[in-house]
Amino acid sequence: MRLSRFAISNAVGLRAASVAWLLTQTLWVGGLWLLHFLLLPAIAKTGLAPLLIEELDATLRPLLVGLAAVCAGLQVLILLIDRGLTALWRDSRGQLLLVVILAAASYLLVRSMLPGLQQWLLFSYLAMAFCGLLLVLQPVPRGQEPPGTV
Repeated sequence: MRLSRFAISNAVGLRAASVAWLLTQTLWVGGLWLLHFLLLPAIAKTGLAPLLIEELDATLRPLLVGLAAVCAGLQVLILLIDRGLTALWRDSRGQLLLVVILAAASYLLVRSMLPGLQQWLLFSYLAMAFCGLLLVLQPVPRGQEPPGTV
């Protein structure tokens, strides 16, 4: 069977989208989990001043939330290209990504307007982390190949 130029470029595009999906997912999900469950507790165990640990937390957490929002936005774009607009509310990956984007927006807005609501910030952060974990368990968008192509 002979492959047309379109089928070859389509296969390369599908592979690139899958790689971009996995890379962005690794960056934001891994970053959120690494900071909250590994890095900050490990720094606290070293005996550094609690004020220094709080300062690191206050600096790194919003950066990771922003990274998560950007990466989730890129994943939404990949999902839209692959499955169409209805995938945002019909596909579990789209639903999880929308929750992540809303939680990130909530985190950043509450942090800038009402910085005293630390429990809401923690809830938003952990909601993003657990949605990311659920997203990791979902299949990677592979694209819908046209019939008759290899």
